[in-house]
Amino acid sequence: MTQQERIFITLSPTRLFFRCALPSMISMAVTSLYTVVDGIFVGRYVGADALAAVNLVMPLLLISFALIDLVAVGSSVQIAIRLGEQKSEEASRIFSFCSKLILLLSLLIGAAGFFLAGPAVALMGAERQVTAMAVDYLRVYALLAPFIMLFFALDNYLRICGRVRYSMGINVFTSLVNIVLDALFLIVFRWGVAGAALASCIGMALGTVLGLLPFLRKKLPLRFVRGRVPLHQLAALLANGSSEFFSSIAGSVLMVILNSVLLHLAGTPAVSAFSIVMYVDSIVGALLFGMADSMQPAISYNYGAGSRTRMFALEKRVLTAAAAISLAVLVWMQLGGEQVIPLFLKEEDSALLDMTLRAMELFSLSYLLGWVSTCLSSFFTALNRPGLSLVLAFSRTLVFPLLSLLVLPGALGLDGVWLISTSTGVLTAILSLLFLLRVLRQEKLLSRTA
Repeated sequence: MTQQERIFITLSPTRLFFRCALPSMISMAVTSLYTVVDGIFVGRYVGADALAAVNLVMPLLLISFALIDLVAVGSSVQIAIRLGEQKSEEASRIFSFCSKLILLLSLLIGAAGFFLAGPAVALMGAERQVTAMAVDYLRVYALLAPFIMLFFALDNYLRICGRVRYSMGINVFTSLVNIVLDALFLIVFRWGVAGAALASCIGMALGTVLGLLPFLRKKLPLRFVRGRVPLHQLAALLANGSSEFFSSIAGSVLMVILNSVLLHLAGTPAVSAFSIVMYVDSIVGALLFGMADSMQPAISYNYGAGSRTRMFALEKRVLTAAAAISLAVLVWMQLGGEQVIPLFLKEEDSALLDMTLRAMELFSLSYLLGWVSTCLSSFFTALNRPGLSLVLAFSRTLVFPLLSLLVLPGALGLDGVWLISTSTGVLTAILSLLFLLRVLRQEKLLSRTA
C-alpha cells in the first residue's frame, strides 16, 4: 500500500478534503483565471466581435475536450477502485492503455477540426468577420491537438497518485505562460484571436511535458506497462466517463442554440455579453468542478475498500463547501458586476456594458441551487453509477435548459435567456436529491446484507 493509499483510508474526512480539494480548486481557479485574462486581452485589444467569435467556437472545442474527458474521467474511476482493491498492476494497465487511446483520439480530432472548421462555424450564421476569426481560432487548436489533449487526462492521473500539489504547480505554470504569451501575441505582435489560441496551446503543451515526467521516472503507483484492456472493461470505463462526456456534448449543443437565439434577439452584442458572463462563471464552475472532481479518487478508493461511512462523510464536506462558495458568488455578482465587466470592454461600449450587467444580475440567481447537481453527479460517478450521472448530465445540460428556452424567452424576451440557468438549476437540484435518496436506500440495504 502506497502512502497516498494510506492517506485515503486513515486521514480524517475533513483533513483529507482540504488535502485533496484545495490544490485542485487553486489549480482550476488559476486555469480559469487565465481564460478570463484571455478574454480581457481579446475584448480590449481585438474587440467585441472577437469576443463573440471565441464564444461561437467554444462549443466545438468543448466537444473535442469531452471526448478526452470520456476516457480520462472514466479510467480515473476504474483506476482508483482497482488501487482500493490492491490491484496495482491492473490499474497501471488501464492507465497505459487509456493514455495511448487519448493520443490516438487527439490525432483524429485535430485532423477533423482543421478541415471542418470552416463549414462548422459557417452554420452558426454569424457575420463574415466574426466567422473568419472563429475559424482562425479553431484551426490553431486543431493543429496542436496532439500536443495538448493528454494534458487534461494527466491532471486526473497525477491526483490519483497523490501528486495534487505537483498538478497544481503545473496548472499555475501553464496559466502564467499563457498570460505572458497573450500579452506578447496580442499587444506586441497583434496576431488577433489566432494569437490568443496559440498562447493557450503552447501553455498546455508545456503542461503535457511536465505532467508526463513523473510517470516516465517510474516513481508513482501508476506506470507505463504493456498490455491491452479487455473490451468489457473498456466499455465499463467509458460508461463511467459518459456523464461528463454527454454533459459536455449537450452543454456545447445548448451553447450553439443559445448563441443562435441571442443573434436573433439582439445580434452580436448579445453574444458578446453572454461570453463575458460565461468568462466570469467559468471561474466559479471551475472551483466547484475542481473540488468535486478532486474527491473522486478518494471516494472511489473508499468505495472499493468498502468504507461506506467514510465516503459519505467526504461527500458531505463537498456539498457544504459548494453551497458556501455559490452563495458568496451570488452576492458578489449582484453587487460587483460594475467592477469586473468593464475590464472586457473598450470605453465606448456603454450599451454592451448595460446589457452585460443585466445578464449577470439575472444569471447569478443560478448559484442558488446549481451547485447541487455538479457535486452529486461527480459523486455518483465515483460510486460507479454512471447511469445516474448520465441522466443527471443530460437533464442539466440539455433537457431542462431546452424546456426553459421554449418558455422563458417567449414570455420575458432577452431576460428569459439570462434566466435559463436559474430554472435549470432548480429542476436539476430536485432530480439530484431524488437520485441521492435512491443511492442511500441501496447502500443501506447492502450494509444490512453484508
